[in-house]
Amino acid sequence: MAALVRERSKITAKGQTTIPKAVRQALGVSYGGDVAYVIDEGGRVNLFAAAEEETDPVIDGFLTFLARDMARNPSQISAFPAGLAERMTTLTAGMTVDFNEDIDGDVTL
Repeated sequence: MAALVRERSKITAKGQTTIPKAVRQALGVSYGGDVAYVIDEGGRVNLFAAAEEETDPVIDGFLTFLARDMARNPSQISAFPAGLAERMTTLTAGMTVDFNEDIDGDVTL
């Protein structure tokens, strides 16, 4: 893969660095902007302009794993069991969920 921009920066004693101007321009970020770091399985770091709505790297990694597994093993993909779907429907009957609504109180995952 050919590099469009290749820059270097030093890390200070506090673990800080300045993102070079050419990189900021390529990402479309400026003073006060946010960037996101993503480290892949090979230890490569990708730097992105942070989206308004951040994603969870653990969930993203899991979904990537699932996508790769499905592509490698399509014969393992099967229909969702009807009994489980019926049970889920029964357990959630009458519930409404607003995914944009804030969650009150502490959340433990």
